[in-house]
Amino acid sequence: MKVLVLGAGVVGITSAWYLAEAGHEVTVVDRQPAAGLETSFANGGQISVSHAEPWANPHAPALALAWMGREDAPLLFRPRWDPALFAWGLRFLRECTPARTRANIRDIVALALYSRSCLQQLRAATDIQYDHLERGILHIYTDRKEFSGAVEAAAVMREHGCDRRTISADECLAIEPTLKRIRPQLVGGDFTVDDESGDAHRFTQNLAALCAARGVRFHYDTPIERLAAASGRIVGVIAGGELLTADAYVVALACETPLLLRPLGLRVPIYPGKGYSATIPLSPDSVAPTVSVTDDGHKIVFSRLGQRLRVAGTAEFNGYDRSLNPVRCQALLTRTLELFPELRPAGEPEYWAGLRPVTPSNLPLIGRTRLPNLYLNAGHGTLGWTLACGSGAALADLLGGRLPAAEFPFLRG
Repeated sequence: MKVLVLGAGVVGITSAWYLAEAGHEVTVVDRQPAAGLETSFANGGQISVSHAEPWANPHAPALALAWMGREDAPLLFRPRWDPALFAWGLRFLRECTPARTRANIRDIVALALYSRSCLQQLRAATDIQYDHLERGILHIYTDRKEFSGAVEAAAVMREHGCDRRTISADECLAIEPTLKRIRPQLVGGDFTVDDESGDAHRFTQNLAALCAARGVRFHYDTPIERLAAASGRIVGVIAGGELLTADAYVVALACETPLLLRPLGLRVPIYPGKGYSATIPLSPDSVAPTVSVTDDGHKIVFSRLGQRLRVAGTAEFNGYDRSLNPVRCQALLTRTLELFPELRPAGEPEYWAGLRPVTPSNLPLIGRTRLPNLYLNAGHGTLGWTLACGSGAALADLLGGRLPAAEFPFLRG
């Protein structure tokens, strides 16, 4: 079939890759001048099956209230009149029960394990380069109550095949010695040896080049204006003032997805959660981590990308605002230097903010809508890089009428 993929982020490009692999004639459309320039540009860099615990969990409502009004809070809901956020928030609260949390962890782990396997196969087949490291992901805790909750979450993940192992503070230091300065504060951690890290932006751009070599066409600098529908089907996309047509259409537009679908009467529970990152250049004598570290208490991740350290995290619910808040940027750097006081940067950090497409459950929306030739691959939240390859492979299966290998609640139309 002829397939139009709307969006050239990591999810859109992996969708294009697997669709082309399946023999379809694929065209990608994006408003940016190249691939991976929005949500995929400067994220945390983790392939983290171990990060499967959703934001919606039994502890989340109390934490969100406690952090309300704190500019440097890990999770910040800005009070504003926004019906979309209000409706999303009610659904978020419904997902915070222990039973829903366990079910969502199960589903996220299943898709994440499949996706990590797909990425490894793709890397072996193409030798794609993206500053990747296969040294695992270490979660650290400085609060005993948080550590206790993490032990429970890790146990659920192990039940479903994610080898997230609970370890002592001394074992944390054995895995990542650069944490030695905070040994008195550490109460324990979790380590997932099979998790990975890498530069999602570099991966997306290099995979886009591999897609082009396989015949995928790209329309960059092309704003997507609307979907045209008739007789219960999509008949084209108005983009850049032109009508683009295909047999099937895949919407992989992250936070823009609900805006494009709303005129068709399709409402999807995706809301932007703004995340921040700082990319710190490292000097030759920098004492920086080489294992990817997640500081769960502060909701910050650290990933080594060659001679750079990517520090990313926090979530701010403030609509489609992409502006940089200096307080939140400084909070990233402050915590970095608390954990790694001998970092010795080679220059100033490069700060960035991007909008993560978050669903209340943290489960992405993958599959066919009620319009039979319109498909979604969106709503991956903080796990877009982790879930991208598996989501793209599953989407290609669903579009081709096949059952995906992953056990996941895919959309069926």
